[in-house]
Amino acid sequence: MNKRSVIIAGHATSVSLEEAFWEELRRIGEARGMSLNQLVADIDAGRQGNLSSAIRLFVLTELKKACAPGVGTGGHDRVD
Repeated sequence: MNKRSVIIAGHATSVSLEEAFWEELRRIGEARGMSLNQLVADIDAGRQGNLSSAIRLFVLTELKKACAPGVGTGGHDRVD
């Protein structure tokens, strides 16, 4: 578990997440052209419950979308 400080609405707050979640969150932010702070602020704005849980659910949802059939194949399932 790693605790990091992020800035949300101009205020620093600490968030504890496993390193795998921090890594994936950074990757998602880079793919969207967003800083980690911007991405966490967006997650914070729409969350219900605590921030660490909201981030984990966000990452899980993004990974599920990336694994969905047709993603990255022009909307068609790949057939080999």
